[in-house]
Amino acid sequence: MFSFDLLATRRKPNAHRRRVVGTAAAAAVALVLSACGYSSTAASSSTAAVSPAAAAVSPAAADGSASGVDFSGVTLRIGETGYATQQLLLKSAGLDNTPYLLTGSVFQGGNLQLEALGAGAIDLASASEIPPIFAAQSGGAGSLVTVAVRQGTTLLQEVVVPAGSAIKTVADLKGKKVAYVQNTTAHLFLFESLERAGLKWSDITPVALSTSDGLAALLAGQVDALASYGNAIVTAHAKGATTMVDAKDLLSGNYPFLVLPKTLKDPKLVAAIEDFFSREQRAYNWARAHPDDWAAVVAAQTKQPVAQAKKTFVDGEKQRPSRFVTITDAQIISQQGVLDTFVKAGLIKKSFDIKPFWTTALNPAITKIEGEYVAG
Repeated sequence: MFSFDLLATRRKPNAHRRRVVGTAAAAAVALVLSACGYSSTAASSSTAAVSPAAAAVSPAAADGSASGVDFSGVTLRIGETGYATQQLLLKSAGLDNTPYLLTGSVFQGGNLQLEALGAGAIDLASASEIPPIFAAQSGGAGSLVTVAVRQGTTLLQEVVVPAGSAIKTVADLKGKKVAYVQNTTAHLFLFESLERAGLKWSDITPVALSTSDGLAALLAGQVDALASYGNAIVTAHAKGATTMVDAKDLLSGNYPFLVLPKTLKDPKLVAAIEDFFSREQRAYNWARAHPDDWAAVVAAQTKQPVAQAKKTFVDGEKQRPSRFVTITDAQIISQQGVLDTFVKAGLIKKSFDIKPFWTTALNPAITKIEGEYVAG
């Protein structure tokens, strides 16, 4: 069972945001919001045709009997960024028949998911490597823990400029207003791109905005460039924006899933999380085998042509297939490197050890899930 709602945890717009996002950009904001699939009605209306063979699930997998867990009364609350991707993926693949209640909430960034996790509003958050660093710094030891990693594409992580812009290189950003999504991958690759071009953070006027507000500001001419990701980049290109920096090779492609430490003391909730990861892996297998069907679902949510949605998905899976992997030292070292980059940038005052914010407790289950991966 699955229900999906918009959790009212968005930040209230501050005065600067109100100045940047004016009525001239209202249409762009509406476009992004309509693409997010916030309502359960919108989400359920966008499912693709499913091949019975591809979506087949054993009765044991469907009712939870394989694990011997009684899931009655169990609810797993997950977070999403952008739109209800995970819900739509499970439903499209015929894998949404969970033996526990699965509910979800949509946010504009992984950082907001982690705020909700810390507040006890969701049980499972997903993000890039960056938001957990700032959450760990803020919450301290024992505040959250990474339990799994899904590898995935780093495409559509870009710095873009509007149509007709005279800005051609990163060096041209000196003295310019650049919108970015704070404490996310966009924050990281913008900083690293500036550094590679011989610029400092202080050489630009950084404007921290959400994905939708940043897009609106770019299209309204209120900022000179935008560092963002996902649907904001898709929409920017549809409006004539051009890519100045493609961060696909600047990012690891590690996407952690995080819980509160107390969750690990609840065997039924842990079993539900492991089952959810298995379903997600098999659903990605389905999507790779049915790219046209999955592209139709994505296109309906993101308001883009199906052909474009298919190309984005196929290219992304070719670059780095979506798959769960066991936690190893390599992923922890990667995140530590990102943390130290932010220290170098002066965005974090002092480095700290990120390893205590990871656990290999779910590795035995994830190892089995790795075996469920099927390449496209």
